[in-house]
Amino acid sequence: MRSYFYPATFAGLYKLLALVGLDSVELLTLLPRILQACLSAYADYRFHVWCRQSKWSTFLLASSWCWFYVGSRTLANTLETSLTMIALSYFPWASECTRFLWPVALSFFVRPTSVIPWVPLCLYHIKKSTHPTWELLLKRYLLIGLLTGALCVGVDSYFHGAVVFSSYEFLKYNVLKGVGSFYGEHPWYWYLSAGLPTVLGVCVLPFLAAGYESVRHRKVYKERAILLLSVCFTVLVYSLLAHKEFRFLLPVLPMCLFITADYLARWSRKASSKMIWFTALLILSVNGLMAGYTGLVHQRGTVDVMPYLATTAKDYRDEFNNPAKILFLMPCHSTPFYSHVHQNVTMRFLHCEPNLTDQPNYQDEADQFYANPMGWVRKNLPVHPLSALPTHVVTFDVLEPQLKDFLSIYQEKVSFFHTDYPTERVGGFVKVYERYDRNAAAGASSTTSTTAVPAMEDESDPLYNP
Repeated sequence: MRSYFYPATFAGLYKLLALVGLDSVELLTLLPRILQACLSAYADYRFHVWCRQSKWSTFLLASSWCWFYVGSRTLANTLETSLTMIALSYFPWASECTRFLWPVALSFFVRPTSVIPWVPLCLYHIKKSTHPTWELLLKRYLLIGLLTGALCVGVDSYFHGAVVFSSYEFLKYNVLKGVGSFYGEHPWYWYLSAGLPTVLGVCVLPFLAAGYESVRHRKVYKERAILLLSVCFTVLVYSLLAHKEFRFLLPVLPMCLFITADYLARWSRKASSKMIWFTALLILSVNGLMAGYTGLVHQRGTVDVMPYLATTAKDYRDEFNNPAKILFLMPCHSTPFYSHVHQNVTMRFLHCEPNLTDQPNYQDEADQFYANPMGWVRKNLPVHPLSALPTHVVTFDVLEPQLKDFLSIYQEKVSFFHTDYPTERVGGFVKVYERYDRNAAAGASSTTSTTAVPAMEDESDPLYNP
């Protein structure tokens, strides 16, 4: 369902680090972000060129909280947005150039839905071209598509070990079979009421004004009107799908910023300097607060916990001289995984595969766990021997009451702030528990008047009573 093209880039980077003996946790986690950040920076430059070096366009892009938040993240949507910016900078508004098709084609094979914003733009390009339509489609669109597709299909087939068209699989499962709805559904108007306003932040206000002006005077602002059509078409198509996420709107972000920047540039010619400064400071302060909170505070615990686990796992040995065995009892993919630990230790998280085999009353592993946490523990974790149990358990604080019997043989080692808005599954703090060392506990109890360590294999303990 997903192309290997993007992750293969990081795999090659990892292999290079391993060959030169520099594959430390710091470089494994930092260099992919730097690589994506460099591509995003180049996309920023191309956006600046596309906007004819407008000050407002540069300001809006630099102050965008959303682009700040995702610009260095190794999401396929971030790559998709970067390629969209690059392609837009080459789009032939007044020429016959077709260079924009290369990044569009690559983006399509990385993430097929990225073609949606380009449907109105490509139709406009074909309509205005002086070349015959058949010639343009065969010698440009089809040829570039086939060459790019051959590269991407070749990469995917090599890694899968068989010929595979990941773009087709992606569309088949996510669109035709609606597998995406397994991960949540939203009403059709969600992108209008929450998605687009959140992605744009405070810039949604001038964007709405610019949109109104573009529609009203579409012959005057022809470029803006076509881009607005592309944005509306994308939102419409995505609104028809049950599963919705903020990141799906990232490719239309540069289009929205271009429309807004062009409107503000024209508005500022007549506005007073005080109004211009007030508008700029308002945009900067609101977006700055959103960027700072989402980037530095909100939901940071699942990332902050990983350096602690990496340090702990490096030299850890339990009482049986076994290495660390880490169990994550939280929603699937909540934390980074082996790249942030980079040790030969056992780690496990709750899985959440969709129901690809159409099983009746299907529940993924994560849902089974949250439906009955202690029942899942008794069913999936060994009763004997003690060495088979995880040495460390990572979970959210909201699960402590439900897991108290299981955690009775563990002691809390550290806690990390996660969010100000806890839910039933995602708590305010991420906590790490370490299994008691009976030998150390015995030595400690001999010097104290009370025993702080519970019995390890008490038959009355539900964990040890099958």
